[in-house]
Amino acid sequence: MSSPATAAGTSFGRTLRAEWIKFRSLRSMRYTLAGLFAAGFGLTMLLMGSAGQKYQEVMVEGDVWDPTSFTLQSYILAQLIIGVLGSLVVTSEYATGMMSTSLTATPRRNQLLSAKVMVVAAVAVTAGTALMFAAFFFGQAVLIAQDVPHAALGDPGVLAAVAGGGLYLAVIAVLAVGLGAIMRATAGALVALVGIVYLVPGFAGAFPPWVQPLFDFWPTLGAAAILETVPNPDFPNPWLGFGGMCLGVAAVLAAAFVVFRRRDV
Repeated sequence: MSSPATAAGTSFGRTLRAEWIKFRSLRSMRYTLAGLFAAGFGLTMLLMGSAGQKYQEVMVEGDVWDPTSFTLQSYILAQLIIGVLGSLVVTSEYATGMMSTSLTATPRRNQLLSAKVMVVAAVAVTAGTALMFAAFFFGQAVLIAQDVPHAALGDPGVLAAVAGGGLYLAVIAVLAVGLGAIMRATAGALVALVGIVYLVPGFAGAFPPWVQPLFDFWPTLGAAAILETVPNPDFPNPWLGFGGMCLGVAAVLAAAFVVFRRRDV
């Protein structure tokens, strides 16, 4: 029978606290978060430099101008960086050999991986939402300065789009945790993430028409439509697409738990 100290030492609360301490003590995590804001906000600044020209192009083409979506385009780059963050939470311990130590301290593997997922999800949704709000407010200020139609946070659908960007990035981070647990290597996890997030959607048009509806549930297509305030005829139910993405990520995560539990280390 385990002693009270042993039982307390392996409680979920203590495991969660330990994972949080490990997370904030690693320089790689701090650098990645700094890179998320630097690259994400930098991309926003770069895009806003051509906001007036982009607005004129949209008007000439007869499309509908969506100032909210335009200012949130940093998610395209941010999802890769947040994916690095998610994968490193697992793969960094395999790279340094610390995973054996973590498993000795927390023999319940499901508990250990669950704690990692919760820490990453909390950090990602906080950082991702902060980035989206910063990009939105900065972008709208630039649009006002350039005398381009802009949006306010209280306008219909705007708050949901900005907050949805944070949720989207959090789900991508959780996906990266699952891939990291399956691959056990940062490079392998990132290759898989790039394929899922960028390559497959990029070649969506090359698939037969009967396959096209499946892409409504693909991360950078159907789910990313939640960052738009203007109805998208290609993705009329963006939150349904986001739900589909969450189900797909849940499946990857379930596979990660199975693999993580069955391995020796």
